[in-house]
This record gives sequence, C-alpha cells and structure tokens, in this order.
Amino acid sequence: MKGADLEVTPLTALAFAVFAASTSAILVRWSHAPSSVAALYRVVFTTAIVAPIAFVSSREEFARLSRRDLGFAVVAGVALAVHFAAWFESLNHTSVAASVTLVQTQPIFVALGAALVLGERVSKETAIGIAVAIVGAAAMSLGDAGEAPISDATMYGNALALLGAITVAGYVLAGRSIRQRVSLFPYVTVVYTACAATLFVLVGVQGHDFVAYPAREWVLFLGMAVGPGVFGHTVINWVLEHLESVVVSVAWLGEPVGSTILALALLAEVPDSITIAGGLIVLAGIYVTTIERERRRGTPS
Repeated sequence: MKGADLEVTPLTALAFAVFAASTSAILVRWSHAPSSVAALYRVVFTTAIVAPIAFVSSREEFARLSRRDLGFAVVAGVALAVHFAAWFESLNHTSVAASVTLVQTQPIFVALGAALVLGERVSKETAIGIAVAIVGAAAMSLGDAGEAPISDATMYGNALALLGAITVAGYVLAGRSIRQRVSLFPYVTVVYTACAATLFVLVGVQGHDFVAYPAREWVLFLGMAVGPGVFGHTVINWVLEHLESVVVSVAWLGEPVGSTILALALLAEVPDSITIAGGLIVLAGIYVTTIERERRRGTPS
C-alpha cells in the first residue's frame, strides 16, 4: 500500500487492520439494535463507501471479471454473511466462552484449506504458531467463563459458532485466491454486495424492522462500516494479495486482544489475569507465525 512518500508493508497494514477490526465489539456493545440489523448496515455502509471508488478507478475491470472469479467473490460474500449471522446467533444459545473459543478455531480450517485448495505449505513452525495462538484465544475465552460455564453450553450454539469459524475461513481463502487476479475495490464491492444481500434476506426472515432506529444507532452503524469495515476487512483484503492466508488468519486472533484493551479504556471492563495471560499467548502465536513467514520468504517485515 503506497502513498506519495510512504510505503506501508503488508504486515504493518495487517496490524492496523486487526486493530480496526477490534473496535467492532465495542461498537456492537454500544448498539441496542438486533445483531443481524447491525451487521446488515455495517456492510451496507461499507459498500456505499467502497463502491464509488471501485466504479471510478476500476470500471473496466468489472466487465473483465471472469464468471469464475465473480462466482467465488459472491460465495465469499455469502460466507461472510453466514459468519456474522451464525456467530452472533450462537451467543443466544451457548456461553460467550464457548462461542468465542469455537469461532476462533478458524486458523485450523484456513490452514487445511490453504494446503488442500491453494497449495500453500504449512510448515511445522507455522503449525506451532497456530496452536499457540488458539491456546491463547481459548484462555482469553475462559476468562469470561463466569457468565455461563462451558459445560452448560448447548450443542446447537456450539455448532453455530463452529459454522462461523468455517465460513470465515472460506471467506479468507476465497479472498487469498481471487485477490491474486482481481484488484481490491472491484473484489470487495462484489463481496460486500453479496454479503449485504444475504443479510437483508436474513433480517427480513427474522422479522426485524429495517429502519425504525434512533439517530444514535445509525451513527454506530456508520462507525462499524468505517472502522471494522473499511479499515478492518477492506485492508485485510488488500493484505491477502501479499501474505499467505494462514498468516492473515492467525493475525486475526489479535482482534480479541485489541477488543479487551479497548473495553478497558472505553467500557471500564477490567480483564482478569487469565484473559491477560491469554492475550499474551495469542500475541506470541502471531509472532511465531509471522516470523516463520518472513524467514521462509526472506523479505523484510
């Protein structure tokens, strides 16, 4: 990502994107709208921001999109919508600890998919980094176990959280594949449009109101679009052109660390010692994975 006098490395952009994505939990906590409605307008407003840029800068590229790339971009958008819907709904049926732990197993599915579908080799060191990060994520989740013991979680809620992990892995893998051939803004415009259309149907099926929300909620929806949407997911999609999907997926586990820090600063939610220790383990796993990537690539970070 280049500016007039500044070049941002993919790893720097990834760190920034993960931090931006970390604001999502805070904004959702502040919102009183149904979760599917918040997800819908987050994506709608994100699309409204990126689509004009895409049509101005890359209008011809839309016409050149192959049916295969267009189809997979739509699949990525549907996968992202299912991820949002499944993960949020899982919180209504299982504990926060179980939901977060299961949805954060997505690096396992990304690593498997990257090896089977994209031919990206997962080294022993990278596998260790994934395992360490997931252990840290699980520890952070256990720090919240006071709300509802994991042993009381329902199979249905657990299955929804696992579905959320699998679908976000599919979203990452599709992005890694297509972004090698399609530039950023045309790709995310198609993905976000497909995601918004899917969530629109879901909100209608659930019977939620589409517009009867106070001004405060619309400001929060816009904040979700600009922060986690544009500076989070969109930057991550740029990074996927330059970094392996496994590296991006493991780095994404830094999101709950950022959310915990923001919750402390903005919501006065003080993390316990288990949550702090888990956050440090997550960062260690990300470090191991990214350092191994740089060692194999031989490129500066």
